[in-house]
Amino acid sequence: MRRKNSFAPPVAIGAVSLITVFAVLCLTVFALLSLSTAQADARLSDKAAAATYHYYAADAEAEAILARLRQGEVPAAVTVTEKGTYRYGCPISDTQLLAVEVAVNGTDYTIYRWQSISTAQWVADDSLPVWDGGGTKEE
Repeated sequence: MRRKNSFAPPVAIGAVSLITVFAVLCLTVFALLSLSTAQADARLSDKAAAATYHYYAADAEAEAILARLRQGEVPAAVTVTEKGTYRYGCPISDTQLLAVEVAVNGTDYTIYRWQSISTAQWVADDSLPVWDGGGTKEE
């Protein structure tokens, strides 16, 4: 009986295993990045939807006041200017206001201003050193 002498070379699992582990790590990192991007997009779209909702709620309130003005009724929050126009504002948020100025002649009206304005106090950001235009002379 002849004995079969088989000499098999060692299986090269090391390189394949390293490539597989690297691929799994890359896929995990990309999955986490896409998850965090999706969460940030969801937060941004929720804020945009809320801002749009509040703007159109203020717009509807301003339209209701305009309808009352066209009927000849002047609500308490409306001021009459010396030019004969009516001014009023409808809050959009804590820091925004829908400012309206209209002239009403019976059922006919002219809108002079229908603008979203900021009511927050402006604070300058001086945290970055910005070149003021002056040069330093080196002598």
